[in-house]
This record gives sequence, structure tokens and C-alpha cells, in this order.
Amino acid sequence: MIQRLLQTKLSELIQKYPIVTLTGPRQSGKSTLLRYSFPDYKYVSLEDPDMRLFATDDPRGFLSTYPDKTIIDEAQRVPTLFSYIQTHTDKVGKEGMYLLAGSHNFLLMENINPSLAGRTAILKLLPFSHTEMKQGGILPSSIDEEIFKGNYPRLYDKNIAPSDYYPFYVQTYIERDVRLMKNIGDLSKFIRFIKLCAGRIGQLLNLSSLANECGVAVSTISAWISVLEASYVCYLLKPDYNNYAKRLVKTPKLYFYDTGLACSLLDIRTSEQVSTHFLRGGLFENMVINEFIKSSYNRGEEPSLTFWRDSTGNEVDLLQYVNGKQYAYEIKSGATFSPDFFKGISKWAKLSGANSDQCFAIYNGDNNMQTSSGKLIKWPELII
Repeated sequence: MIQRLLQTKLSELIQKYPIVTLTGPRQSGKSTLLRYSFPDYKYVSLEDPDMRLFATDDPRGFLSTYPDKTIIDEAQRVPTLFSYIQTHTDKVGKEGMYLLAGSHNFLLMENINPSLAGRTAILKLLPFSHTEMKQGGILPSSIDEEIFKGNYPRLYDKNIAPSDYYPFYVQTYIERDVRLMKNIGDLSKFIRFIKLCAGRIGQLLNLSSLANECGVAVSTISAWISVLEASYVCYLLKPDYNNYAKRLVKTPKLYFYDTGLACSLLDIRTSEQVSTHFLRGGLFENMVINEFIKSSYNRGEEPSLTFWRDSTGNEVDLLQYVNGKQYAYEIKSGATFSPDFFKGISKWAKLSGANSDQCFAIYNGDNNMQTSSGKLIKWPELII
């Protein structure tokens, strides 16, 4: 098994809480991580109809059968079980009793928040990070291949071609999860919507444009975006609201949690196509921002990330708060340095009063460089 960076935090929190909850997209490796990290725990999946019926019809009997040291996978499938777990763990009063896992963030959190508040730590596991793949000896040979192949563990574990993996992933997981969360009458429109989202990676979210192209109401698009967020397909990067005496864009930008899935939705069939695709810059930017997100989640933290754009078009791709201090990152897929890399950052630094040590440009070249405007960093030597 490839060592997951989240394992350290997981092992730490299971000694402090009676319950630890692990959420994330389907096939991100949650079950494998839990079973590998805690081999002495029993494993139960509520995807199993018999187990689901047992937990639903006789929750007390279920918890009597599994009173301690149990992994409960797809726990959101039986929401009534959470209150019984709360009562049981409160009565026993010890740490490390249950590990809950689930792939529906909305459904899982909807039941955890009222029932298990203060009793569970909540961690998120995304597909492999660049560091995990490098340490595991499975890193793709080029940037374009890494973008194209994505990071889902099963691709590497079973040596599955992305062209075989992702279409079935969409059919068997996304479509099913969507129907569990929301009653969508015309699934073909929803699939068209996801494909349109893939074509807007790194762009400001325009609900009206998506609604027009899909032939549905703006309110429907807004609901569908929430579904994609809850099932860990897409996320919205919010704009920074520090005004600095300039009117700022207040619309979020759209990204995918996995670039391999995005490539499949864009009908990109080989890594060679990535290098000439009109969205290569957006896909590279998406991959880099994903690494920042994974780094935060692997430390058990929520990412503190935004972007900055003013009304005249000056922009910084990524702002990160670290200990109350902001760091700015421009992300470029090109391999040749240009002073223009720091154009937007320099404008932001002047308005915000930031120093050059808070300014970075990440690119696809071979050399690091210190400039008067900030530091040029070659991917993947991120300073996170």
C-alpha cells in the first residue's frame, strides 16, 4: 500500500476522540487507509444490504455486535444510527471506539453535526498527492501525464488506463451519488452540465451561462453545483475580500478535485493531447491548487485559500493564509520565465503592503530564481 500522509493525523486523533470520521470522494482510498492503519478493528460496510438492514432495523443490536474498535464504512447510508452511536460512546466513555467513513459529504455531515458534535474528529482524504505518488514510486513521467492520469489510487493499483477508468467512474459513482442526494429527472442534462464545468476550470463561475447552455433554471445550476461539491467532484475557490481601496470581483472560481476526471470529461484521450489543449494552463493551475488543498487536509486542517482579482483585471491565482500572514502565488504552465509572471502579484503587493518574500510564481521550468518581485519556483517544489 502507498503510504498516505493523512495516516499520521488519523493515528493521533483516534487516541483523543471516541469517533473519527473520514470523508472524501469515492475511490480515494478511505477504506484501504482505515483497514491498513487499524488491522485490529472490525470492518463493516453499510453498502452491504444485509448490514444496512441490520443497522436500520435493530441499531442497538448492531452496536451490541460491534461495541468497540469498529470501522463503519458508508456510514451515511443509515443516518438513524448516529444518535445510537452517540448514546453508546457517551455511556462507555473511551477513545478510539469507532472509525466512520463516507463519500457523501453533505449526507454525512448533515447527520454528524447534530448527533456527534464534539465527539468526533473529521478528516478528509483526497486522491493521491504528488508527494505520495513520488514516495510510492508511481509518479507519472511528465507533467502532462500526471494531469491526464489524475490521482485516484485504483488507476495505479490495478494499472487501469484513464480512458477505461473515468467513464465508468462517472456512471457508477457520480450518477448514483447524485441520485441519492437529489432527484434529477433528466440525467443527460446533468452529465452535460458536468462536462461544461470541466470546460470552465479556473474561470469565474457564471451560473447564467451554464443555465442557458443546459436549458435549465439558474436555481437548478446552483443546486447542481452544491451536489458536485458535496460529492467531491468540484470545489469553488472564493475571492479574497480585502478591498485595498479597489472594487474586487466577488464571484468564485471553479476547479475539479482531480484533473484526470476533468480530462476525461473534456474528451482528452492521451497525455499528448494535454500539451496542446486550450485548457492546459487551467488544468496545470488546477493540479497545483489541488496540492495546496491536499497538504492542508493531510494536516487535518481546512484550506485557507482564496484568489484576488480587481475590476480592472489584475489577478493573483492563489492567496494562502499562514499564521495570519498572506502569501501570493501565480501559477504558470509555461517552462520559460517572464517578468510578466509577477505583474498581478506586484499590483497586489503594492496595495496590500506585502513584501517580496510573500510573493511566488510557480512554473513548469527547471530553475528556481529570486527576483526583486518575488521567488520563482519550479513545480513541484512548492512552498506550502
